[in-house]
Amino acid sequence: MALGRLQKMAIAACIAGASAHAVPLNGAGATFPYPIYSKWFFEFHKANGSEINYQSIGSGGGIRQVTEGTVDFGASDAPMTDEQISKVSGGILHLPTVMGAVVVAYNLPGVDHLRLTPAILSAIYLGKIAKWNDKAIAASNPGAKLPATDINVAHRSDGSGTTNIFTDYLSKVSPEWSTAVGKGTAVKWPVGTGGKGNEGVAGLVQQIPGSIGYVELAYAHQNKLPFAVLQNAAGNWPEPTNEAVTAAAAGALASMPADFRVMITNSPGKDAYPICGFTWLLVHPAYADKEKGKTLVQFLRWAYSQGEGMASSLDYAPLPESLVKKVEAKIDGIKF
Repeated sequence: MALGRLQKMAIAACIAGASAHAVPLNGAGATFPYPIYSKWFFEFHKANGSEINYQSIGSGGGIRQVTEGTVDFGASDAPMTDEQISKVSGGILHLPTVMGAVVVAYNLPGVDHLRLTPAILSAIYLGKIAKWNDKAIAASNPGAKLPATDINVAHRSDGSGTTNIFTDYLSKVSPEWSTAVGKGTAVKWPVGTGGKGNEGVAGLVQQIPGSIGYVELAYAHQNKLPFAVLQNAAGNWPEPTNEAVTAAAAGALASMPADFRVMITNSPGKDAYPICGFTWLLVHPAYADKEKGKTLVQFLRWAYSQGEGMASSLDYAPLPESLVKKVEAKIDGIKF
């Protein structure tokens, strides 16, 4: 019988007293959700005493380590493929935690507001638009003082779920990108300089005038980087707010697959932000180590009952209640 949310919260409170015996958990993966995960792990430790060690190494690294069994859980902004899952003994559960926006940050002194269409953005990353005063950029930004300087493109150098979200979007809006480059956690970039992690790309943009790069929204805010307003599929120009991310997910939520593996880029909604996605924890359906399995389930129940409320303040959109209930049902089935 599935436990109700109040029952789960009561259980979490009761087990706090036993926290001194809790074993530490080790996880690795996505940098996209690292700001909120680090907050969750800290707050859970304060409430429960359990320590969760997390390496922010990129989604590709998280998938690799959970597959090899060197961590207790992984984290990724790119859902694992059927082939990847088949290599994990016992399989893997994808548990969506929050939703977030990927923004296109830039470093262009004197330009406080920048608009980019899908055609312009894909052309920049294809290397076909190489100057900031290109006529296409100027047409979308009347009155802006665009310099006649080179565009320095920044991208991820590691296997990245943020890259998967970004290239999934470019593949949807640009047939040329889809054919020549494609999508994935790692691609062969036509142009640009690579940085490790969201923090690496943010650092490149911050340090190099004339640069542009894609990062998760929290990293743009943390580094005080301006970011472009992007035209969505409906022709509107939404800001990357939590409401705009939720609007992008609306269609997917109505027909969410049972395994929660779904992309929400370039949503047709009029208020939808175009480049956003879910991020997932990758957990095993069963744990041979009883104490580790018990601690992980305790954390997961805490995260969905209490951690979701911290999402908005850290630039993430929390999951809707209807989806939380479906995820909690998956958690109830984890064996240990």
